[in-house]
Amino acid sequence: MARDPIQVLDERAAPPTRTSSYGDDPAQVYDLRLPERVTRGLTVVVVHGGFWRPEYDREHAGRQAQAFADTGYPTAVVEYRRPGMPGGGWPGTPDDLARAVAAIRRDPGLDRPCVLVGHSAGGQLVTWAAAQSWAHGLRGVVSLAGVVDLPRAVETGVGGDAVTTFLGGRPADAPDAYAAADPMRLPPAIPTLLVHARDDDVVPFELSERYVAAHHAPTVRLTAVAEGGHYGLIDPEHPAFARVLDAVDLLAS
Repeated sequence: MARDPIQVLDERAAPPTRTSSYGDDPAQVYDLRLPERVTRGLTVVVVHGGFWRPEYDREHAGRQAQAFADTGYPTAVVEYRRPGMPGGGWPGTPDDLARAVAAIRRDPGLDRPCVLVGHSAGGQLVTWAAAQSWAHGLRGVVSLAGVVDLPRAVETGVGGDAVTTFLGGRPADAPDAYAAADPMRLPPAIPTLLVHARDDDVVPFELSERYVAAHHAPTVRLTAVAEGGHYGLIDPEHPAFARVLDAVDLLAS
């Protein structure tokens, strides 16, 4: 059974090893967490969710990131500007992710190939990234309950007005933004794994099913978790988190 989402979102991890900047804005930073002993051949880059809203920052992803580090993965948690923040929204938010990943790949403390792991809105960002030219050399991406079909999310009311706020309107109002941002229209160029709980009542499992159907390829896979709700996938105490570790381990092999 999924824990109370407020409890999951409010719990905090120990402070990171260090925080580094990739830009001039206070939100353009990433937290680095290093394991006591590196036993995995990847750097995990965590891209937090929160429907791209400014009130949800990287702090709620700290325990998830620490769990990756405890497993032996050097881990970086990306912060980025969101709608309502100077420079946030489309295209500033995904531009921040591109800049952050470039900085992480140059970081002398993170000399391993990267895998991007994004939850919810972060799932949209990492599947968007999987189709970008700069993603060459990444080991892959993992979407956790991702908002990976933006028009369908608008149609079904996922996140209220989250998608329209992010992209500047409904699909008919901002067609160019949807064409550039919607993972459904962006065939991934690197391995893309999706993990989604069937009982998710925030971002429907259907969105991940639709993405996999649209990009039918051996390197695009969906792991269906029976129970976990929307937040079990980022809760190290929930059994569903084991499926997340399995997905990252698969890309590390």
